[in-house]
Amino acid sequence: MPELDRMDAIVSLAKQRGFIFPSAEIYGGFRSTYDYGPLGALMLRNVRDAWWNFMVQQRPNVVGIEAAILSSPKIWEASGHLAGFTDPLVDCRSCGSRWREDQIEGVCPSCGSGDLTESRDFNLMFKTFVGPVANDAAVAYLRPETAQGMFVNFPLVQRALRLRPPFGIAQLGKSFRNEITPGNFVFRTREFDQMEMEFFTPPDLADRYFDYWVSERYEWYRTLGIPASELRLRPHEQDELSHYSKGTKDIEYRFPWGFGELEGIANRGTYDLNAHATHSGEDMTYYDPQTGERYLPSVIEPAGGVTRAMMAFLLSAFDRDEVGGEERTVLRLSPLLAPYTVAVLPLSKKPELQAVAEGVFGTLSMEFSSDYDVTQSIGRRYRRQDEIGTPFCVTVDFDTLEDKAVTVRDRDTTEQERIPASEVVGYVRSRLNAVTRPVATVFG
Repeated sequence: MPELDRMDAIVSLAKQRGFIFPSAEIYGGFRSTYDYGPLGALMLRNVRDAWWNFMVQQRPNVVGIEAAILSSPKIWEASGHLAGFTDPLVDCRSCGSRWREDQIEGVCPSCGSGDLTESRDFNLMFKTFVGPVANDAAVAYLRPETAQGMFVNFPLVQRALRLRPPFGIAQLGKSFRNEITPGNFVFRTREFDQMEMEFFTPPDLADRYFDYWVSERYEWYRTLGIPASELRLRPHEQDELSHYSKGTKDIEYRFPWGFGELEGIANRGTYDLNAHATHSGEDMTYYDPQTGERYLPSVIEPAGGVTRAMMAFLLSAFDRDEVGGEERTVLRLSPLLAPYTVAVLPLSKKPELQAVAEGVFGTLSMEFSSDYDVTQSIGRRYRRQDEIGTPFCVTVDFDTLEDKAVTVRDRDTTEQERIPASEVVGYVRSRLNAVTRPVATVFG
């Protein structure tokens, strides 16, 4: 399928099947904002959970926090965001539209005019006011990233849990950027979910941990279903490095319009802890009681977008094939990401069969995200579940009343297996365990 057709198909499927809706559509929409429907909310949660499990739950030296979205403007002054978090903006004098200078080639994409204003810096942070008076003393900002909450809390987290570098602080949450030219569906929006981790390490181990986290994060996307042919690692050139970065590599995905960033892994050095120490007057160093050494740790930061990741997983999973002489649309999502892990499909609406099917659903839904579908023919129901990515369908038929067994259908192969109803939870659990990748051994 041509790439742009695949993009159109995903956007249509996302709306029709309840993954992603244009926000405020009944009022004509609100540019570059989206609402996540029932299936989208489930999938977003699964992406978050997969990241949290991989980055925090499986690691003894990574912990999580949830920092405030609103915080002191002094944080953004110290971090450099007030002075340097800008994009070069130009206006078209012919049609009045605004564009990032670095994303156009001297010609307005809207009207084709070359009559553009001189470039000027445009700060991307959303400004607001705290309290009843809208004056300079009440200025605050919606956070443009989750990272700074982890930096300013570094001493508190370290002391509270008696952590010794190398260790990480992870966070999932909303960030806000007043992008000049948002677009490409949910790839670039003004409100988005981030998944970030700040890994504090002795400076002499920084380069080794940078390579370690690049490898680990790349393999996370691979394990969850994106083929290597659709991913690449791209080192930043010296002239594109962020002001804080000593070195950055992007994990990029081949979107329909070309490669775009999924996640960046940056060696931030001691920039952030040093900046906050300087501006706050607080000691941000770590004292190692075993060596008697006091130092500022270096920081390695893997930072990605939840919604971008979800979009890439949907694009990679989208497929069309033929089953029984009929074309079907199927999302070959990892069982760890699919909105529903399993669907229970009673073959008939007869009460005695429904009672058994509801019992099976009740057992499965205690452990897995589960759907229950009784409408239309069994073939149509299979197609519906294939289209939304459900890995396993459990059919309860009239033989179940006699042999206490159910039929489990695999989404990708369409093969069916008869197993005792009492074993269906263990069967699904074992299939999920088979696609779970343990973290690589942490050295240091």
